[in-house]
Amino acid sequence: MYATQLLHSFTSGGVSLADAERLNDDEPLKAFLGVAKLPDQTVVGEWLRDIGEPGWQARRRIARAFVAWALGRAELARYQHLGRTECFFDDTQLEVSGDSFEGAAINYEGNLALAWQLLLVGPFLADHILGATSQTKESPASDAAGKDVSNRLPELLQANAHLWTKAESYRYADSASSAGKYLDTIAAHFGAWRVSSNKWTGPLETKAAELPASVWSPEGQTRWRDGSEHTAQYAWFRYQPGGCETVKRFAVVRHRAQDEFLWRHAFVTPREREGSAQLAFEQHRLKGDKERGLSELLSDLDLHHPPGKDLNANRSFYTLAGLAGNVLQALKLLHLPEAEAPRRLRTLVRHLLSIPVEVKRHARQLKARLDVPAGGVAGFPGQAAAALVGCWERAVRAEASRGRRFTIPGLPVRKPHRRARGVPGKRHHRPRTTQDTPTPQALTRMAPRKRGSAPARAPTTLLPITFLRPFPRTLPSR
Repeated sequence: MYATQLLHSFTSGGVSLADAERLNDDEPLKAFLGVAKLPDQTVVGEWLRDIGEPGWQARRRIARAFVAWALGRAELARYQHLGRTECFFDDTQLEVSGDSFEGAAINYEGNLALAWQLLLVGPFLADHILGATSQTKESPASDAAGKDVSNRLPELLQANAHLWTKAESYRYADSASSAGKYLDTIAAHFGAWRVSSNKWTGPLETKAAELPASVWSPEGQTRWRDGSEHTAQYAWFRYQPGGCETVKRFAVVRHRAQDEFLWRHAFVTPREREGSAQLAFEQHRLKGDKERGLSELLSDLDLHHPPGKDLNANRSFYTLAGLAGNVLQALKLLHLPEAEAPRRLRTLVRHLLSIPVEVKRHARQLKARLDVPAGGVAGFPGQAAAALVGCWERAVRAEASRGRRFTIPGLPVRKPHRRARGVPGKRHHRPRTTQDTPTPQALTRMAPRKRGSAPARAPTTLLPITFLRPFPRTLPSR
């Protein structure tokens, strides 16, 4: 019940335990679940603490199984790029204040934070671990504050390696994974990869300064990340980082603005050895799409703020939030057209799952009118009707099994007129009850069309879908 409540809250616009408590105002949901009252936020918080690490690990396994299920049913072209499953590892620092957060530590930027190390496989958050930044250094060459923020990388790759094949995989990573021991781990799990090395670059910059002028490409103009024009040159060199068993090939770019005298350097370690060094940097910029998707997940579900001080409770909360995000991603990947793929999670929640309804009284009927974009989500009216029919039937069966009558205001069908018993020629309308099961045709009303022509679009950008139920002859007073 607790996990269902949190998942439903996340997938309907909620971002906190207080939002999960507000589901008590949803009477149809409580009737569908067969409960009189949902737990409040205090009880849900106690449950998150009580399940501890075993409960968090169990939900972590469920989340991984769901990702495997969704990837197994999706078309490869929907989530692969150039025939490869793209993976992305990142360490997000969740800054906290106060000493009450278990596991919080001073990170490499000198701030008190929790480290959220996560692995994206395609569009899904495959696995993640919330905890403290490791106290160990990434390498002997790291700066004093440069603590290891990728210490969970080997564990995450080992637990999720079944989600991709090495020959058809590609892995993006930032400089947090550029230590020698992690480069060997990445090479063992992926057929192709690129890792940027933009922090703790002292040894690499020394090596780049030793390169002769003949190995550098001709000077050219490029637009840098801040939008300014820079003069840039590219080159390759070989270097064996500390802790790495083999020599790695690095692409380096030295660049400077028009008003600068000294060169600045950036480095990338690619798996492929074909092409120029400039091409390696251009391809690595595709990592920005993965970072953007992660940023949308953090902001849409408001995961910048852990809900409590207990570490395992926060881990379970973030695992359920990640599972809810994966459910919404699976909705796009498995059921929506490819044109809907760029939509953010909050857009799906706002325009597809949490649709505003306008209730009207007209002609002795109570109408609930909801509008959906005509060109937005294709096939929504039929899908919504079929889903409502299924929910209706399940709710009626659930109430009947408990010996009770389903009393939630229903969506009845209009029964045909029939002759009154004993009165020839007289017809009357059978009273409609909440026990009647509606059909998709009765639930949806599409845009009108001319005879002999194809269905026309609605004259506006909205398609009306009207649900009807009768109301008493005498209206209640306002």
